[in-house]
Amino acid sequence: MDRETTPPVGATANLPHDRITVQRFRESFPRARWSDRLNAWFVPGRTASERIGRWLAKLEAEADAFADEKSRDAFAFDPIESPYLEAGPFGLQIRSPYSRTVVTEIREIPLARWDADRRLWTVPYRSLDELRRRWPAIEAAAERNEPDVRRARRAALKGTEEEEAAKGRARERRLKRYPVPVDDVPPFDRAIGTHAGVVIFADTHGELADPETVTAFYFQASSNREYVWAVWRVGSLEELVTTWPARTPPGERELARGWWLPDMDELWVARQKARSKRRAEQRRRDD
Repeated sequence: MDRETTPPVGATANLPHDRITVQRFRESFPRARWSDRLNAWFVPGRTASERIGRWLAKLEAEADAFADEKSRDAFAFDPIESPYLEAGPFGLQIRSPYSRTVVTEIREIPLARWDADRRLWTVPYRSLDELRRRWPAIEAAAERNEPDVRRARRAALKGTEEEEAAKGRARERRLKRYPVPVDDVPPFDRAIGTHAGVVIFADTHGELADPETVTAFYFQASSNREYVWAVWRVGSLEELVTTWPARTPPGERELARGWWLPDMDELWVARQKARSKRRAEQRRRDD
């Protein structure tokens, strides 16, 4: 068989979405890579399946065998009353309007999983304590993103300076430009993390960016740097799923520079938006 078409030797691992478990997995398997095609982590090597099996068995052994039962009883005695949360037979179910804060908070809960078919998050009862700790932030973010609340917020801003600032940000974003240091331009034609989200830069024509505009709409401009405008576009789903995530979030240097290689959390959000856009386009075509 041609070498280029030979499938890689290895095995996949389906993990919960919580960051702690993923971090432990990547520490144990530094060569592991996420595969959007397989919707799982891929570990190369002929013994990968056995090694993954041993690791998962150890992880399961560390869990309290009675944790779910005890936490289910604790929830029944002192439930979290919320329209966004309900108790299921095998765990707690969270369904809320989309919010990046909600996603970020839930992904910090051990063993939390996204159920794509039912469009909700599931959290095992054993993770109840962490869910309780994060629930105020989750519920508040969900309430802020209810459609009627967002409409009321927009109505309340009419005629205010805040509305003018929001309009300014919207006008600026429609220009599809972003300031980058003239001496440190990001690579083109690949997904890049920025203060405006994950984008793909296409080109820069050398037009200098006004530092006041940079600070007002993007990030704090450095007095020791010159910036030029770079043209960007939103990445396609195919481009985003083939982008390998950075191992760590951006550091102070990258944040001050204004761009960085996106980590898994940033790419996950960008991919979800791309999938939603594709589904909306498909519905319009079907209609």
